[in-house]
Amino acid sequence: MNTTFPTRAADGLRNTQQRRNLAKATNTIRGKTAKVTAELPDWEALRDAGKAIKQEAHARLDQYLLQLEEMVTRAGGQVHWAADAAEARDIIVRLTQDAGTDQVIKIKSMTTDEIELNPALEAAGIRPFETDLADMIVQMAKEKPSHLLVPAIHKNRVEIRDLFRAEMGEHGTGLSDRPPDLTRAARAYLRRKFMETKVAISGANFAVAETGTVGVVESEGNGRMCLTLPQVLISIMGIEKVLPRFDDLSVFLQLLPRAATGERMNPYNSLWTGVHAGDGPREFHLVLLDNGRSNILADEVARETLHCIRCSRCLNVCPVYERAGGHAYDSMYQGPIGAIVTPQLRGLEETGSLPYASSLCGACHEVCPVKINIPQILVHLRGRVVREGHAGKGEALAMGVAARMFGNQGALDWSLWAGRLGQKLLMRDGALPWLPPPLSGWTLSRDFPALPAESFRDWWQKREEK
Repeated sequence: MNTTFPTRAADGLRNTQQRRNLAKATNTIRGKTAKVTAELPDWEALRDAGKAIKQEAHARLDQYLLQLEEMVTRAGGQVHWAADAAEARDIIVRLTQDAGTDQVIKIKSMTTDEIELNPALEAAGIRPFETDLADMIVQMAKEKPSHLLVPAIHKNRVEIRDLFRAEMGEHGTGLSDRPPDLTRAARAYLRRKFMETKVAISGANFAVAETGTVGVVESEGNGRMCLTLPQVLISIMGIEKVLPRFDDLSVFLQLLPRAATGERMNPYNSLWTGVHAGDGPREFHLVLLDNGRSNILADEVARETLHCIRCSRCLNVCPVYERAGGHAYDSMYQGPIGAIVTPQLRGLEETGSLPYASSLCGACHEVCPVKINIPQILVHLRGRVVREGHAGKGEALAMGVAARMFGNQGALDWSLWAGRLGQKLLMRDGALPWLPPPLSGWTLSRDFPALPAESFRDWWQKREEK
């Protein structure tokens, strides 16, 4: 899209059905996660531990990645390094072609969405099938995901029923909108794909440098099918997901399900290390993706962006996300975390409006299981937008005028005097409900706080004179 977040958000606000769907879903998830996190007396200690592990891993990321490569290779797997999305696509397409197949099944595909893998596979004559239920719904609808954890959160069960009827052939005939019936139809539709497909492509939640172990956690069981039945397994993960030790998993396997879905444990925790004769895939390939992550790591303020474990809890508490919807972010990463991840991966020139997609209320920081200070990073990125010249001309002009005014005491005193004089004509009940353009952009949706009758400097001077 060649539009900004405000334009896309306006489209989401006009979609009343989507807003109802999102409000119902996020309210439900918020209640569940709040309940199960409150059960643990050491929840805050777990959050601190998760943050500390991530800090350690990223402080020595080069060492842990090389150790991971060594251990995966020792266990019979192969490691491939991808500097950017194009290189990752080329590696995965080549590996799939080498396997001699024209279709693949997929699980945990957020990173493959980041590199736009599906179009590359299709261009090479390879058909990808998403097997996560929500990802499958989005793929069938030819849409983009709208939530980190529940990509089809913007759809209700009636809309899903109509989609299945149109896309599933015999499995969708006469289908009702009851969740058990929808699940049964999806299971029947996917079962043949699981049994016939030679190559699976997965993401990864974690990889352990100490052992070469890669892990995926999920709730549907489709992941277990993808990870064990095909002959070739290709897993792609961002380099930030490496953990130093196997014992570190004990922290994140408690943090992730409780923060993400409100479950005490994920129903399916799949861990694998290399290949084993007669058990699981015959080939395992691990693609380690940078694609801008090294640049994020180099930013001392924003580097904790990489701590994210993709639980989506920040989305579920965000008032902006709930009303605007995930598609407003034009990214596979939505909500508060998307507002800081996407600009750093794709560049501020293209996505400079996203750091402003927040009220800075701080709810995201309060609930993040690894305590990422998202509001601080949003403000940091807003500063970069202005400094690097990606802000709108009006904003840049306004900031320039403000800088000169605050840098000159005489100009500041005159501005305050003129402002107090002018607001007498506009003030209602202690606030300014309307201002002339371009300031009317603010007062269209909120009142402007009125200037106090006396500044602190004036008050202090009078106090000193007494």
